[in-house]
Formats: sequence, C-alpha cells, structure tokens
Amino acid sequence: MTREIHGTVADGFEAVRQEFAAFVAGERADYEGQLCAYVHGRRVVDLWAGDGTEATSLYAAYSATKGAAHLVVALLVQDGTLELDRKVTYYWPEFAAEGKAGVTLRELLAHRAGLIGTDTGFSPAELLDDRLIAERLADQRPFWRPGATFGYHATTIGALSGEVVRRATGRTLQEVYEERVRAPYALDFHMGLPAAHDPRFRSTLPMAPTHEQRLLLGELPSGTHSVSGIAFNRHAAVPTDLESLPNDRLLRAKGPASVGGVASARGLAGLYAAAISEVGERAPLLKADTVAEVGQFHSVGYDVVARAHRAFGLGFQLPADTLYPFLGAGTFGHSGVAGCQAFADPRAGLAYGYTRRRFAFPGGAAPENERLVLAVHRAASERG
Repeated sequence: MTREIHGTVADGFEAVRQEFAAFVAGERADYEGQLCAYVHGRRVVDLWAGDGTEATSLYAAYSATKGAAHLVVALLVQDGTLELDRKVTYYWPEFAAEGKAGVTLRELLAHRAGLIGTDTGFSPAELLDDRLIAERLADQRPFWRPGATFGYHATTIGALSGEVVRRATGRTLQEVYEERVRAPYALDFHMGLPAAHDPRFRSTLPMAPTHEQRLLLGELPSGTHSVSGIAFNRHAAVPTDLESLPNDRLLRAKGPASVGGVASARGLAGLYAAAISEVGERAPLLKADTVAEVGQFHSVGYDVVARAHRAFGLGFQLPADTLYPFLGAGTFGHSGVAGCQAFADPRAGLAYGYTRRRFAFPGGAAPENERLVLAVHRAASERG
C-alpha cells in the first residue's frame, strides 16, 4: 500500500524518508505519526503521515514528559539552585517520614527511593495534580529500602522532582519549564496545554493487538498489588487506564510532570536539540559537564518494576544501553508508553523525536523506532 509521506529531509537523509515510508506502508490504514531529527542544532528530518496529521499536530507525550521535567532539574543543578548529593529533606522536610530521611536528590532522580506509589493508590483527581501526589508520597513508606535497588517510578517521579523544584524555587516545575525552556525556543512540547492549542491535539487511540498478541496479553498476570501494579496505579479504587488518560482535557491543561505532556515530534526533537546544541543564535541549555552528569549510569540492571534490564541517568532513560546500542555513550532521553521516543546523542550532535497516535504493542517506545533511529543515526554519521 502506498501512502503519502509529507515533509522534508536534508541532503544525505533521503534514506530516512525511505525507511519511514516503508514502515508506514505496512501499518494499519488509520496510522498517524511524525518523525523529526536535528543534527548539531539544524533540523534535518521533518516527516509526517496519516489522515488528519499535520506537522503541527499534537500527541500525548506520556512519560516523554519526564524528559522535559528533568531537563528543568538539570538546569537548576547547573545553576547551583539544586545539589545532587544533598538530602531531599534539605528542600522538603516533610519527606523524612517513614524512613526516607537519608534519601539524596541523586537517588531520587535515579528511581532508587522506592516511592513508586501509595498503599491505596491515587484517585483520578490526584493523578492530575503533582502537589497532591507529592503530599501523599511524603507520608508513604517506601516499597524497598531506599538505595537497595531501583524501579521505574512511572506515575510519581515527576511529582517528586517537581516538589523539590517548588520548594527550592518557590515556583512549580511547569512554570520554570515554560519560562526557561518551552517559550524561549517556541517548542511545541507543553506541560500544561493552553486551551487555544487544544484543537491541534489528536486524541490517543487504544492499542489494537493482533490475535497472537491478545493471547499473550491474556497469559500475563494482572499483578494488581505487585510492585509493578502499584507503580502503574492498577490497585487504586479506580485503576488508571493509560490508553485514555491523555484524552482528559483537564490532564492536558495541568500537565503533570510524569505523564501529562503534549507534543509534536518537532517539539520532542527540539527539546533535546536545545539541550545539547546551539539552536539559532542560542547557546545549548546544558553545559558539557551537565550533559555528562545526566547521561551517566546511575541505575542499571534489573528494574524491579519493569521486571527487565533498564538503565537510568538522572531522571532520564539511557536508550543506548537498552534499545539502540549503536548510539553514543551518554545518550539520554525518555520514551512514552504509547510509542513515542525522544533523546539526545551528544557525541553525534543528534536529537530525535517520534510520535504516533495509536498505542503501540506492547507499550513503551514503539518497535519501529529501532529502524527509524538506525536510519537517522546512520545518515548523521555519514554526514560527519
């Protein structure tokens, strides 16, 4: 099936367009997605496909929001406003309850604090509000001894980091992000989507697994009260339905820092381009030492929530270890559960962003990213 691919690629990136077109041709008729990449601050890939999709269409970022949130944290560490090896209680005294007094900011950002949720879960209203989540977590006993292991804080890490930011600056993480990152670069990556932009949002479509995939899903234990179940709020009185979560206008308006972002592929890639490269006449947001710090291994090995091998830096995933081994050491970013992917490879000067409308099986960075990332990285490497 031939489908129209919109957008442009720079000289030397024609193979990326071909790879994107080949993938789209094999997808369902209702496929919608966008692909964007920058190299050394210059946009070199800007593609989209699907009925109703435009370059400026916005999609749910889900956990890719954590990348934007932790770029703010990295900036505040770089400024000296936050110190990684200070205890969290220095900024947030109430955090000390239930054996958490010794947790450092570094451990918190590396998913080592054990605060993956609460015993009874979060209500839908609490999931919309980072301050309510943080208030609940301050009184919560960790689900493992802090520092003993690590596990993905899927619905909580943004609220935890955000509360530290609020205590240190007097402003919400979302406010700092808007002022220092999104607005100066005019990024289409929002933590708190203004109502005027809502018509551009393409509501998330549920996963559509094949017969074989449905069988696999049926064989997987629900684990409602397992560590994984608690981390994804499946044990709450109203369990979280990830597939429909961003279709709530109030969630998009509030932009909770773990899951509430809304972005285009241009916005995802642009965020990471701004982080590591000169874009236009603006210097990179992060200095070389900060880039190296956030992209270092801080937690690597068996993730007790994901039940798989994972690697984290400081709030960021490290996809070169787990997904794309051809990327450079120190690559940092964050994917989203519906299939989007975004990262910076500082050694290649590469920033990458991908979005899709329909949830990809089985959740997390969609499988097609592997071939698309490889094509982009190969073209960037050949261009030098």
